[in-house]
Amino acid sequence: MTDGPFAESKEFLAGYWLVDVPSDERAIEIAAKASAAPGPGGRPIRTPIEVRPVPEFGPGASGPGA
Repeated sequence: MTDGPFAESKEFLAGYWLVDVPSDERAIEIAAKASAAPGPGGRPIRTPIEVRPVPEFGPGASGPGA
């Protein structure tokens, strides 16, 4: 049995945080602290964390589709 035409993957999305911050730099600071959070045995987990902008839609939005 396969997952269709998609390559097998051992990665998954365990969760996400949506943060409203004034700059990309602040979002990166938050992600860095989360990556250094204690994991098993108290050691930092140091897992890769992706930081992505979320487009704004609706009245007052200045992004694409506004």
